[in-house]
Amino acid sequence: MSYTTIYEAAGGAPAIREIVERFYPKVQAHPLLAPLFPADIRPVQEKQYEFLTQFFGGPSLYSDKHGHPMMRGRHLPFPITTERAEAWLDCMRRALAETDLTPELQEIILDRLSGPAHHFVNS
Repeated sequence: MSYTTIYEAAGGAPAIREIVERFYPKVQAHPLLAPLFPADIRPVQEKQYEFLTQFFGGPSLYSDKHGHPMMRGRHLPFPITTERAEAWLDCMRRALAETDLTPELQEIILDRLSGPAHHFVNS
């Protein structure tokens, strides 16, 4: 099969939801990342689902609900170091490994997320 977006290749909404649901428990358990997130992670998960859906070529859920993503600006209040960016990517790597996505698609996703993760570094 041929896909035009990462969103389609991954399996659409159910796949993005699964990634987010596997990702955030790892973030909450990570000593560098957990302090940056609220105890009630559900609103953060929903925004991440909306953003990743859009970022990977699916419907513009995030922009429709929250306006332009402006992700660097939205992350400026949080001290994001290179170590935290790498920890975030490692949590995502481990979450993706728990899915049925092909290793090739997992690498494409990580590569696509690596740029933004490092772009958010501000400390």
